[in-house]
Amino acid sequence: MILTTTNSIEGRKITEYRGIVVGEAIMGANVVRDFFAGITDIIGGRSGAYESKLQDARDTAMRELEQRAASLGANAVVGVDLDYEVVGDSMLMVSVSGTAVVVA
Repeated sequence: MILTTTNSIEGRKITEYRGIVVGEAIMGANVVRDFFAGITDIIGGRSGAYESKLQDARDTAMRELEQRAASLGANAVVGVDLDYEVVGDSMLMVSVSGTAVVVA
């Protein structure tokens, strides 16, 4: 499966458009982890706990996008767009969308 943020794939021709596909993931953050992440942020370091959560959410959303595209018979997704949003006090939502296509 080819995933790209561009609207075309160099050297490949889009032969069919199969529709818009979306993948989403919502991850909760642990209170203890939040506390230590806050300390890390205060002393100027990177927050590994949040980076890990963000990576997990992004991977989950991308996998879901690929699965939905494959279920439509697509072999690529073009125009991929990632969005991040904080939901409530301790939830992170990652959504990814694009157009499922068949390329030759």
